Amino acid sequence: MSEESAREAIQSLREKLGAGIIGQARLVERLIIGLLANGNLLIEGLPGLAKTRAVKMLAKHLDAEFSRIQFTPDLLPADVTGTELMHSGPAGPEFRFDPGPIFANLVLADEVNRSPAKVQAALLEAMEERQVTVAGASHRLPELFMVMATQNPIEQEGTYPLPEAQMDRFLMHLHVGYGTEEAEGEIIRLVRDEERERRSAGNDSPPGGHAIRSEPVSQAAVFEARRAVGEVEVAQIVERYMVDLVFATRYPDRYEGDLKHWIRVGASPRAALALDRTSRARAWLAGRDHVLPDDVRDVAPECLRHRLTLGYEAVADGISAGDVVDELLRQVSLA
Repeated sequence: MSEESAREAIQSLREKLGAGIIGQARLVERLIIGLLANGNLLIEGLPGLAKTRAVKMLAKHLDAEFSRIQFTPDLLPADVTGTELMHSGPAGPEFRFDPGPIFANLVLADEVNRSPAKVQAALLEAMEERQVTVAGASHRLPELFMVMATQNPIEQEGTYPLPEAQMDRFLMHLHVGYGTEEAEGEIIRLVRDEERERRSAGNDSPPGGHAIRSEPVSQAAVFEARRAVGEVEVAQIVERYMVDLVFATRYPDRYEGDLKHWIRVGASPRAALALDRTSRARAWLAGRDHVLPDDVRDVAPECLRHRLTLGYEAVADGISAGDVVDELLRQVSLA
């Protein structure tokens, strides 16, 4: 497949997502960037803002296997990774590995913060090394593999905060907010049309999507697009800008104002890698073969805010991680 064909396929995927996820253009773009950058995504927002729908829509329009894991307090690690079970065969009983729902191309970890640390730990190896180790044996995950996790920012009862090591493994942390009044009306009309299509198609049509499915985007198109993204040029001055942003989170005392009081622990080297991968993906989506500083500034909030640990003064002053990133972008300039 040529790069141009891959670009057309990815743009088609973007349009399909935009048609099914009303009023969330930034979320749609971030889903595509995450797919192209081969990273995991954490999607956070209030209930009913199409977090789960967005992931399902992405899976629907890709030629990929989709798996949903509903995280609950009683979930066990084996419910995620799979386990070895005894099977009867011609040679007698034998243990064989039965893969869990993590063995899919697109994995929706719904309400990921509702399960305890043991289950969270089961995701770590899969998200970073793209493999699962059970009973001493390692099992490779598919080449196309993404974990897209959702969580609710206001429901704290019965939840377990994600450990910093797991947060760092998410390429981007996406915040989903309310849309406009016009978008709300479009959502009503979209859902009304989907209900009509389901009634006309009968009970075989799945809820939450159009009854008539278009041709899904192939995995070959995704891999070719990723190859092309890897060829996007990053000038030395832009690369230094990425590094300066990350180092500003580690040494905020070099800058004026309250940054040194707001940041207790800065971002890891994964933050610089995330800035590089996502800014190249954004540039490629825009039809460019090189990264601009604006690409870096645009993706910086999603790449940095979940990697910062704020000090007590920031919490006391009502300063969010997003506010800190905004201040970093204001103070850190091109070298």
